Amino acid sequence: MTRDQLAGAVRAALGGGRRLAGVERLTGGTRKGVYRLTMDDATSVIAYLWEDSENYWPAHEGDDDVADPFSPGVGLDLFEAAHARLDMLGLRVPEVYLVDRDRAYHPADLAIVEDFPGEDLMTRFERDPRAVEPTMARLAEGLAAMRAYRAPTYGKVALIDGGGTARGISCEGVVLDSALRHLAEAAGRDARIAGARDRLEERLHELASAVRPRAEYSVIHGELGLDHVLVDRDGNPVLIDIEDLMYFDVEWEHVFLRIRLHDDYRRVAADNLDEARLALYMLAQRLSLTAGPLRLLDGDFPNRKFMQDIAEHNLNEALSLVVPV
Repeated sequence: MTRDQLAGAVRAALGGGRRLAGVERLTGGTRKGVYRLTMDDATSVIAYLWEDSENYWPAHEGDDDVADPFSPGVGLDLFEAAHARLDMLGLRVPEVYLVDRDRAYHPADLAIVEDFPGEDLMTRFERDPRAVEPTMARLAEGLAAMRAYRAPTYGKVALIDGGGTARGISCEGVVLDSALRHLAEAAGRDARIAGARDRLEERLHELASAVRPRAEYSVIHGELGLDHVLVDRDGNPVLIDIEDLMYFDVEWEHVFLRIRLHDDYRRVAADNLDEARLALYMLAQRLSLTAGPLRLLDGDFPNRKFMQDIAEHNLNEALSLVVPV
């Protein structure tokens, strides 16, 4: 976007009387542009821009298939539906000041939302876990509210709330299919995975066969690390990067939280989770976190070592689930 386009959008969002003084592209987003816009009175907002040039991921077949629960969460429609659902459940999300789906300011979908200057919850937690205990406790409460919501079917919130139907016949079936694709993809990029492919595939089928049917689903963020949580001035957690929000097995969310938080998972842990689902979803996510970063490295993602480290760690974790150490 040009500075003039941003200035026009932020004037429409906040009203006149302010001048755009600074534009900063924030790091971390891989599928949309995230810009901090600072006005001449020190007011700041965030611009989300969903445009192909802002997406670091190489194009992949099925990326735009919203009926696939694991298709990339890209676009204003997904953001708005997820925002509405989380707000209804009482979770803190950035206030939306402007939505431009008519592309009046730029030939791509655009939203101007509330800014939360300062460090994300992950950075704060790593520096002083005790200081953010109230925020972590509120995050656990929010996760409980998301879990308590019951949907009759699974899929992306935007799809299901709009009356659509997701692909597949069950969460565990969708996960198995996705894990097998990620296994094949990773095996094509790394000889170690290729050498263990038969054992990994056999283990995936074994774990999936142990999962019993379920007919109710909860709200999950889909990729909830503490780097996707900001903190408002009252210490409340604020969920961001919400486009992947879906109705799904709550175990999928908690496997990701376990992976990200390690021993500190206990701070947001949930009781009475299905152990069979946890086992299947753990291996599936390890394979996803191997294949995804390796694919991202096919493109021009700038922080390459970071992605390489993620792929290497999760590759070894996946192998440890089938290969004696």
